[in-house]
Amino acid sequence: MAGLAFWKPQRDLSLEEMYGPRIDAKTNYRFIIYAAAGIVAMANLIIALLLQFGAVGLGALTPLDFLVVALLAATGPVGFVENSRYQKIKALEEKLPEFLRDVAESGKFGMTLAASIRSAAKGRYGDLTPEIRRMAAQIGWGISATEALKLFSERVQTPVVKRTCGIIIKAASAGGNVADILTLVSTDIKESQLERAEKELNMTAYMVVIYVAFFVFLATVLILNAVFIPQIQSAGGDAGGDTGDMSGGVTSVNARLIPEVRFIYLASALIHGLGDGVTAGMLQNGQVANGLRHSFIMVFLAYLMLRVLLV
Repeated sequence: MAGLAFWKPQRDLSLEEMYGPRIDAKTNYRFIIYAAAGIVAMANLIIALLLQFGAVGLGALTPLDFLVVALLAATGPVGFVENSRYQKIKALEEKLPEFLRDVAESGKFGMTLAASIRSAAKGRYGDLTPEIRRMAAQIGWGISATEALKLFSERVQTPVVKRTCGIIIKAASAGGNVADILTLVSTDIKESQLERAEKELNMTAYMVVIYVAFFVFLATVLILNAVFIPQIQSAGGDAGGDTGDMSGGVTSVNARLIPEVRFIYLASALIHGLGDGVTAGMLQNGQVANGLRHSFIMVFLAYLMLRVLLV
């Protein structure tokens, strides 16, 4: 026995510590990504201000270049990370009605809620499977079914899961027919998911219209740059040949005007991309964070096209 005591843990872990909610490493990754993106954005913003006030010089790079990088750093990571998180939650919630229906079917055959959850853990429910098997393991270690559902809702932390687990826990505590409650909740969640999918499908058409309008705007800017700017340059040349002493003044005014016009073209395209991206995300699923992903794409394409072609 003395030899076995050597392998005994220094303290016994409680069931909540072994199977309870844990800090998800992905949350830490999100914090690291957001912090790094914020540092990059602030650094580029500071460099842009220094360039604007002439404190430093970096050759052909302008303050607008660093402002664009700061904007991309502020929108891209947040948009793509939040969209990935949204897709994972959506995939997890899609299998929730199927799980509830299987638990309800087991309950109709006389099985308790705990036994029904352990029986359903043998099935496959996509991204929801690990959490269901964890609930079954908790029940096997002696935790009640209601407590396992509570811990499950605390781990997942989505509105649908929290609301569903709350209803099931109250029904089980009240001693009602849990199987009927599970069937009703399963049907309600499935109908909500179908409505959300139909809404997203309908909003996709509007999102495509926004992208088309944005690219039409870029094409218009490029056409104006190809037609309007040469007209200004030729007007300066004609004025130089006709007005004699005033030629230098007109030519210098046109020379200063052309960079300003091109700057307006680029700045308007960037603002257009930022606003259109947020609008597209709001139309798609009602989340501004998801819209930042579209803003990143539009701003990057606008900067890449116009910064290279507006020369």
